[in-house]
Amino acid sequence: MRKWYWSIFLVNATLVFVTVVSSGVLAQSQGPQHAAVLVPESTVEHAQDKGIRAHTNHLIRLQANPTPNALSPSGETPQTIRPVYNLPSTGGSQTIAIVDAFDYPTAESDLNVFSTQFGLPACTTANGCFKKVYANGTKPRANCGWAQEAALDIEWAHAMSPNAKIILVEAGSNSFANLFSAVDVATSQVTTGGGKGEVSMSWSGSEFSTESSNDGHFQNNNVVYFASSGDTGGVNGYPSVSPYVLSAGGTTIHRDGFGNFTSETGWSGSGGGPSKYETKLSYQNNVAGTDPTQRSAPDFSFDADPSSGVSVYDSTRCQGLSGWLVFGGTSVSSPSLAGIVNLAGNFAANTVSELGTIYANRTNTADFRDILSGTAGSFSAKAGYDFVTGVGSDLGLSGK
Repeated sequence: MRKWYWSIFLVNATLVFVTVVSSGVLAQSQGPQHAAVLVPESTVEHAQDKGIRAHTNHLIRLQANPTPNALSPSGETPQTIRPVYNLPSTGGSQTIAIVDAFDYPTAESDLNVFSTQFGLPACTTANGCFKKVYANGTKPRANCGWAQEAALDIEWAHAMSPNAKIILVEAGSNSFANLFSAVDVATSQVTTGGGKGEVSMSWSGSEFSTESSNDGHFQNNNVVYFASSGDTGGVNGYPSVSPYVLSAGGTTIHRDGFGNFTSETGWSGSGGGPSKYETKLSYQNNVAGTDPTQRSAPDFSFDADPSSGVSVYDSTRCQGLSGWLVFGGTSVSSPSLAGIVNLAGNFAANTVSELGTIYANRTNTADFRDILSGTAGSFSAKAGYDFVTGVGSDLGLSGK
């Protein structure tokens, strides 16, 4: 059995969690293990001011004494993830827009490395697949933590929906004001010329009493909005709890010693629970396990545990690291689920319609894997809807 020892320290005013694995116990079945460093947020302002600023929801899994430039992927890949969720290797159409803060200078070249490594279609500006947009019209300053977030987002949206167009919309900063303006730009980009698609937001802030005043940013036809539920187990974040946003929760993928998938459980870091301020809409009515009156989150989940994290390529050096990294957090869930819904090809009229489809099909065992174990905060995964994984994780493209 694994034993985890936690210590906490500050690096450049950023809270860093160090997880030390009891190597003696693990060595019995898996060989010697090393420390893992989980960097939960970017190095810029955190959301301690009632949601005025947002933080990213990605975690980085690093081995002790990591090579400054990792030369090969060591996490889950598109090829290893697809069988877990019964997904095809081709498909997708229309547009997925990714909203992040600050500039990611090497976005297109890094996406090309990722695509080449995993045999995905090239996604470049030249072939019309990739586009980077500055939300306020001018290039924002770079920030390596948010560059990591953007790398994860564009690469895994592309991994799940290889033929969809990918647009990276960069907000001038991580203030909610700038990020929501970027969401509006993303909406315009997706719907230009009668287009349809998804907008993914892998960031959040603490809930605040006036949060619903921002919900209008997500009430647009021909767009389905996704947001990560957060990486503090059993705690909600905004905009994930907006009733007009699909809240993406997190799971853990388990494999045997040969790499074969064995099970999926709720991830301890998955955000969720009843919203403090948002009321439920009709798609959650009569859904056992949801709160009687409040918006319940998450809705739907995907692998997010750093211990079963995904491979991401980012050549932008951050805290001495670049190249192939392993990411976890519900930042993985949001773009990945956006890609899966895009791949399904439903293109619902809006987010409420998409959520209505998901909840209506939630008991179809061919469409969803009901996650039955795992805890996050005070909540436990169980049969049916729960505050750890929502209706569960994906199986195939039906019912989405």
